[in-house]
Order: sequence, then C-alpha cells, then structure tokens
Amino acid sequence: MAPKLVEMPVNAVRLIRKMRGGAQAHLVEADDGHFYVVKFQNNPQHRRILVNEWIGSTFLTYLGISTPEPAIIHVSRDFLRENSEVCIQLGTGRRPVEEGWHFGSRFPGNPMRNVVYDFLPDSLLDKVENLGDFLGVLAFDKWMANADSRQAVFFRARLREWLPGSGAHPLRLGFVAHMIDNGYVFEGPHWRLQDSPLQGLYFRLQVYRGVRRLDDFQPWLDRIANFPEEVVDQALKQIPPEWIAEDEAELWAMLERLLARGRRVADLLEASRAARENPFPNWKRHDFAR
Repeated sequence: MAPKLVEMPVNAVRLIRKMRGGAQAHLVEADDGHFYVVKFQNNPQHRRILVNEWIGSTFLTYLGISTPEPAIIHVSRDFLRENSEVCIQLGTGRRPVEEGWHFGSRFPGNPMRNVVYDFLPDSLLDKVENLGDFLGVLAFDKWMANADSRQAVFFRARLREWLPGSGAHPLRLGFVAHMIDNGYVFEGPHWRLQDSPLQGLYFRLQVYRGVRRLDDFQPWLDRIANFPEEVVDQALKQIPPEWIAEDEAELWAMLERLLARGRRVADLLEASRAARENPFPNWKRHDFAR
C-alpha cells in the first residue's frame, strides 16, 4: 500500500530517554499519544540520514515488511527549553538540537509498560511469527545498498494487531520482529548504490536457514522489480524541504538509478550466496533456477 500523506503535525511533548547509537536518537512522547525514537536534523551522521529513514520506512511499508510507522516530529523551542538534556554530545562538548522537523520511528506501545528486545535467544528467535520478513528485508537492503547490518527489534504482542495478515486469533500472543534503522541505506550520507556480498545481512544467520532457492525471496523480488514510481513520488512529497536542502537534484538522480536497479536484486542475492562466507547453508549451489 502507498504511504499516507501527513495531514497533521506531530509535536514532541515529553522526553523519555536518550537512545544508543551513532545518530544519538532520543525517545520522546508526542501529542498524538504515541512514543517515537527521534533522529534530529543536526545528528552526527548527517541530515541525509533522515531522508534515508523516511524513504526506507515508507518503502518497507509498501513491500509489506513489518516496520515501525514513521512520523515527522516537530520539536519546539518550548520543548527544548523544558528538556535541556536533549542535545547532541560531541566528545566533551554539546551541540544543541535545532527547533524544527525531525524523523520519528514509532515505538511499539508504551515504553513504561511494553518491553522491546534487540536480542532473542535461539529458542525464541525461531518462534518469531514474521521470521520470513528477514528474507524480504534482505532483498530490500540489497536493493537499497544498505551499508549497515540489518537492525531489528522484537516484542510480544497480540498478533492480529501487529500482523493483520497473519489470520491469528484476536487474542493470540506471539513475538513480532520490527525492521528498524534505515539510516545507512544508500550508503548513508554518500547517496551511492554500491554492492557488497555481505552488506545488509542480519547478524543472526539463523534467520536464513530456511532459504533453499531464489524463489524463497518472493513476493518481495517481484514487488521490488516492479516498484511503482508513484510510491516514490508520494514519499518524497512528505519530506520537509529542509531535510533535502540543496540536494534535490542528486536525490532524484539516485532514486532513478534505484528504480532501474530493482531487477538486479536476484543477482545481488546470488552474489551473497557465492561469497566466501555463504549465509544460506541450505541453498544448494547448483540451484540457479529463477
């Protein structure tokens, strides 16, 4: 499905805590009643990271891969004055966060009540209800030239609410994976589309044990190869102009190359299989059937 246009501003109203990571994101409560992990325009990794996050989130949604809902969060002067600890730490110095629009990734529930894990033991990882999304997101990461390893979080919730296509009983609980942190698609601030056999992989190779042939990456391969230009256009219309600044022409040129690249994803996956450290031990090397 196409991303929805942002109709109302979402305003940060309360700081919850700082988050780990190079972008120095902060978890905040917003006036829509939800909580968001917010990356700021003047984060240490570059403002282009916000563009990458927005495009990555909206494209994952279209592809049907579980990911947090994105939002454009307004951080006001009053919020910054009332929360002086909101800042970017640079060595022993501090950089103030700028008033304006920033990228938010919705936290699954209330952080005071809901536990979110960035690691599950093997016995629980195998029970994640949407484990197949790790195959879809690998195809996505190959397409988008994600220079980072794949990041994901896990939480236990009612499956019908978070995976509506699962057909689960409304009261059934289970573990759900959310694919997060798309700041280094397009090689982060470089906006390049280069290839590496091991880029974009999730560090727990256990999630790829079920891969036996290229068709196991369907329907995502077909969705990427036929990705609609109108989804790209609509996603771009929602990005605040100050995130793009003078880089509009470069961004458009890169996205044109991205759409042309969609039919190469199968080859990029096969290149990963042919790497010295094959992440797909059950995908037989003689099977090149498409």
